[in-house]
Amino acid sequence: MKKNIIVFGAGLVGKAIAFDLAKDHRITSVDNNQKALDEIRKNGLDTIQADLTEDGRISELVTNFDLVIGSVPGFMGYRMVKEVIEAGKNIVDISFFPEDPFGLDELAKSQNVTAVVDCGVAPGMGNIFLGYQHTKMEVSSYECLVGGLPVNREWPYEYKAVFSPADVIEEYVRPARYIQNGKLVVKEALSDTELVDFPGIGTLESWNSDGLRSLIKTMDVPDMIEKTLRYPGCVEYLKVLRASGFFSTEEIDINGIKIKPVDVTSRLLFPMWKLNPGEEEFTVMRIRIKGIENGIPRHYEYYVHDKYDAETGTTSMARTTGYTCTAAANLVLEKKFNRKGICPPEYLGENVDNFEFILEYQKQRGINYQFRELENRNNF
Repeated sequence: MKKNIIVFGAGLVGKAIAFDLAKDHRITSVDNNQKALDEIRKNGLDTIQADLTEDGRISELVTNFDLVIGSVPGFMGYRMVKEVIEAGKNIVDISFFPEDPFGLDELAKSQNVTAVVDCGVAPGMGNIFLGYQHTKMEVSSYECLVGGLPVNREWPYEYKAVFSPADVIEEYVRPARYIQNGKLVVKEALSDTELVDFPGIGTLESWNSDGLRSLIKTMDVPDMIEKTLRYPGCVEYLKVLRASGFFSTEEIDINGIKIKPVDVTSRLLFPMWKLNPGEEEFTVMRIRIKGIENGIPRHYEYYVHDKYDAETGTTSMARTTGYTCTAAANLVLEKKFNRKGICPPEYLGENVDNFEFILEYQKQRGINYQFRELENRNNF
């Protein structure tokens, strides 16, 4: 039976989510950007232009809906999820806000709400793989390497932003947390660069980013790390920009006018980082999980190399992020996942039926995660 779903955010990923869910449900897309909504409306979906920062606006909007999808920039995410929970509505969210989502756990439980957070590709699918493997084996280490990049490497940046501009810069400044020998380690973003070869892609550069998020609390694994992937050389210019203050949020005075350097940086860079219509890009993610299963050392790998869908004009990052979210949304709607409280994606992976549903759901949409056991189990 068709359900009524409201999607907050009509950007690249929010649009992909709306179109995918519209195959089986009634969708209403909400954004403050009328131009983004016009494109969605052309495809027959209902839209509402609204400022979600207005007091009471979110609770008013969600009243008649069976499920809420959150696809807003990270700085808006926590408040949005909180207001949806207060309204007593289930939500699947991909806003990747910087605050600790478990600060809303008791509220969600008191409201009898299922709130699935961080449900994208990474965080998201990586968590699901680890959650699944954690139920089958004693995991000793987890490594996630992930990135979204344009196919054509254009000077000077060799990068295009495939999700919220504010969240892109946040990756470059938010301290990276990982687990080493059972202890939390905090380093600056862009640290510990390594060159890694990928089949069909070539050599990419990995660096520390704050992608483990909920796994730090929910998984008792002695070694866990996530690193972001870019073309080699990217880290050097990002460090220069950061060290020079271009990513700073502290206001400076320019001829009597107060400005935030990051606002100027965003205004200058993002037109250069914007994907052109039809421009090809790809997502690559490699998960490696090591541990003991039934007394035997095992070393597993999950891998995906997904590409831009020219037929629908959907970016790979929108597909891999959005379709993880929509798979989870269907599980919540069908009450196949009804755990109450804040639910990071690893909770989805703990159930084998849900795990297999998510993989099959994405396979039907052309996203094929490859699985193999590595022969050399001693090297991570």
